[in-house]
Order: sequence, then C-alpha cells, then structure tokens
Amino acid sequence: MRTMLVASSKGGVGKTTIATHLAAQAALDGLRTALVDADPQGSATRWAQRRAGLESAVLPLDGTRRKAWRRMLPEDTQRVVIDAAAGAMAEDLDAFLEIADVALVPVQPSMLDIEATVPFLDSLARHPRVRRGELRVGLVANRLRPWTQASQQALDLLARWPYPLAAQLRDSQAYVMLTALGKSMFDYHSQQIREHQADWQPLLKWVRR
Repeated sequence: MRTMLVASSKGGVGKTTIATHLAAQAALDGLRTALVDADPQGSATRWAQRRAGLESAVLPLDGTRRKAWRRMLPEDTQRVVIDAAAGAMAEDLDAFLEIADVALVPVQPSMLDIEATVPFLDSLARHPRVRRGELRVGLVANRLRPWTQASQQALDLLARWPYPLAAQLRDSQAYVMLTALGKSMFDYHSQQIREHQADWQPLLKWVRR
C-alpha cells in the first residue's frame, strides 16, 4: 500500500483537486484506492460520492478524527490519498506524516501564496521523518499560466527551495467542472485534455519512485 498526503496551510491552492486527481488516476490504473478526507469542508468526500457509480470508483473515508479512518480501511487497499485540512501545520498532521510515503505541497504562482507557504514548509522540515529522509516532500506549482511573467518568476523562486518541484500544473476551468462531476482529467482522451494529462506525468513519476 502506498500513501500520499496532499497538504498546505494555505487555503485555496487546489489541494483537493490534486488529491482527487491522484485518487482517480490510481483507480483508473486498476488499484484499489481510498481517499481520506481530513478537511471538515468535505469536498473530497462529495467528489468520491459522485464517482461512486463508475468502475473506477474511489472509497471515501472520514479523516477528520485523525486515526479513526484506519479502522475502516479495507485490507486489500493498494493506494491511499489523504486530503489534509486547510490551515493545518505539520504538528496538526502528525498522524498522517507518520504513515505517508510522500507529502505534496501545492503552491500557487503569486508572492503572497509563496510567502504564506514558507512557515508550513518550515514546520515540515522539523518533522523527524522528513529530517531522516524517510518522508519525501515535493512541491506542486498549481494553476500556472506559463505565458505570464508572474508564473515564470514563481517557478524561478520555487527552484531555489530545498524541496523538489514535482510538477507544474496549468490553470484550467476544466478542473472545476470535472470536480463537480466526480471526474478527473484522466477520465477523458481528447487532444486538449491530453495536454493537461502531460502536466501530471512528472508528478506521477515522482510519487512512484
């Protein structure tokens, strides 16, 4: 079983979108997948409920009570994706950090978002598993507009941070529509969608290492 944690203390960075896409991709690959929703807003749970009728359904689990969800996890689960609560620092996520194989931190391309993420990354750096190299941490540049100077400046800054930039995901309204349907970019095969799927390949490769 492989466990991926998607977390950030900054709200509105696309954390749930990334978590649901990782869960959908794993399920479409034929892996028995659980999506642990630790955010009281319950957006990831509603997404999984809308997906329930598909062959690539994902099992939603309530993660708001720390470790209680583990009692509900089927023994044959192959992939777990955790959508952490917005505003949580590393000390609030200890129950997840102790079991995760990788932690992904979404960052939007603005100085305000980047500066707001620094305290969270500092709190992660103090966690024993991160210090020992047992838990890999990767950044996900999200909602990029590659043609803008702001996005390019943000990427240049992120490249100097001690954590690797695992993916660069372009901005698209399609993500909003697909979330409302319980779907993901991986459920479709049009040319336009394939361009967005290509953005995810470095991230999928990184989490599988």
